[in-house]
Amino acid sequence: FHLSGTVTEPATASEPAVTYKVAISFDRCKITSVTCGCGNKDIFYCAHVVALSLYRIRKPDQVKLRLPISETLFQMNRDQLQKFIQYLITAHHTEVLPTAQKLADEILSSNSKINQVNGAPDPTAGASIDDENCWHLDEEQVKEQVKLFLSQGGYYGSGKQLNSMFAKVREMLRMRDSNGARMLTLITEQFMADPRLTLWRQQGTSMTDKCRQLWDELGALWVCIILNPHCKLEEKSCWLQQLQKWSDLDVCPLEDGNYGHELPNITNALSQNASHSPDSLSRPRRTVFTRAIEGRELHWQDSHLQRIISSDIYTAPACQRENERLLFNSHGQPLWLEHVPTACARVDALRSHGYPKEALRLTVAIINTLRLQQQRQLEIYKHQKKELLQRGTTTITNLEGWVGHPLDPIGCLFLTLTEACRLNDDSYMEMSDMNESRLPMYQHVPVATGCPNSNESCLSLALEVALMGMGQQRVMPEGLYAQDKVCRNEEQLLSQLQELQLDDELVQTLQKQCILLLEGGPFSGLGEVIHRESVPMHTFAKYLFLALLPHDPDLSYKLALRAMRLPVLENSSSTGDTSHPHHMVSVVPSRYPRWFTLGHLESQQCELASTMLTAAK
Repeated sequence: FHLSGTVTEPATASEPAVTYKVAISFDRCKITSVTCGCGNKDIFYCAHVVALSLYRIRKPDQVKLRLPISETLFQMNRDQLQKFIQYLITAHHTEVLPTAQKLADEILSSNSKINQVNGAPDPTAGASIDDENCWHLDEEQVKEQVKLFLSQGGYYGSGKQLNSMFAKVREMLRMRDSNGARMLTLITEQFMADPRLTLWRQQGTSMTDKCRQLWDELGALWVCIILNPHCKLEEKSCWLQQLQKWSDLDVCPLEDGNYGHELPNITNALSQNASHSPDSLSRPRRTVFTRAIEGRELHWQDSHLQRIISSDIYTAPACQRENERLLFNSHGQPLWLEHVPTACARVDALRSHGYPKEALRLTVAIINTLRLQQQRQLEIYKHQKKELLQRGTTTITNLEGWVGHPLDPIGCLFLTLTEACRLNDDSYMEMSDMNESRLPMYQHVPVATGCPNSNESCLSLALEVALMGMGQQRVMPEGLYAQDKVCRNEEQLLSQLQELQLDDELVQTLQKQCILLLEGGPFSGLGEVIHRESVPMHTFAKYLFLALLPHDPDLSYKLALRAMRLPVLENSSSTGDTSHPHHMVSVVPSRYPRWFTLGHLESQQCELASTMLTAAK
């Protein structure tokens, strides 16, 4: 259907009033095309299009409804039709006359294509029910905008604008607008055409951090697109083909931010099985699109998964089969036994595509799984504790850390839970200066489970999963960008944690998780024995120390003192029995000179020490 009108901008002190002609086509509650005389070029609708749309929505009685033009023409006789056409041509002869003459010639020619078709098109009659309808998207303008922002390089405003475009894509996905994937495709095409990619590759240099972060967000958005729970197989296949083409290009950025010119890791003691730690030259090439491409193997048809996301009261059946016992914990709550970052990518996809309740249910199942994993790790450590303490070192570690991971699994779970607890601006009044930014306000929202005795809240779960993720004992990744991302992601999570006001329930969660981290052995970054190349816990411990100090000083000091170590700089050969086969790690050359963030880590160690000394005065 077609809506047309005029919008007048009122006169100002320096400018006279201006009137613009606006035309809008819409179909099944979606604006499918817009035209405005202002000539504004932007990916968003101009103010005049918005004004006309709002006028039609708010004052429908004042907009005259007319029959489709084909119906009106059908009611006219020959003389009326001729008069109508001639008046139309006279009113717009400069624009319409060439087209009118061309159509007249074709109609008078018996062999023309126009005479081979019955009837004629009518843009005012609406589309067929079988026709696709999608929101208007000015594709050329999207390309021009992205190209312009990329050409501005490291300019702060350009990165901000590109992030706003990514946010627009997420908004489209949340509204289930089919243009979301199309807009992301247009953005990606311009990113891949960026001439700096070739330059960086030829010179063997890394791209800037801001640009690298944009590529990370691009890759994460494509994971959401591929994991859309309701996308058609044909669409998914087309996206995967396009992603593979981009990924195969030499200039496609790699996931770790490097171009493969760094030396391989000479430390092969990352795990007890040497086959788990191939050097960097033998690893397959992983681009920013690799994780999205790997999503082709993931689906949503699993019956257990469907029950988790579709019901708040899904619990273990009274009579469990042998294969069902692993799917529930001792309280009968469902578990989701999948690679943690992949499971969290599902949560992000559900959130992004407008399924917040389903995302929350899956989040709770993932956290219950992490809890069970933590309990089992504690049991394993209890059996190995004496031996590990005698050796003073361990080869147990996590090669893939959750903090700094390309899919940001912990941040995804934390946001999903806190969004469910966040108060709207209308729900509370806060006395603050107008220029002062207000912290978000949260309330405890009970976790909907099928267990009647469960009194947990989403907010306490959010705190718990953040502590579990940041307390995970994990090996420092290779490369400057990957190491810097670990620090940056940790600081981002801590800034979000600091927005939480710790009440009694959250303090109990904090104390409980800190005790578990201290007792976690080699599976915890705050355990008694950790891997020599583990990511240090100084920044994390500083937050825990300050948060715990008013409530449990003994625990806060014990935790902070435990975190003061920096094993990669310590001489491990001086501890334990070097004749023990597990002590081969101590004689292998250390790669700590390739810890590019070592200066930052040492400064964080000093800050932690200073914080403790200041508090002890």
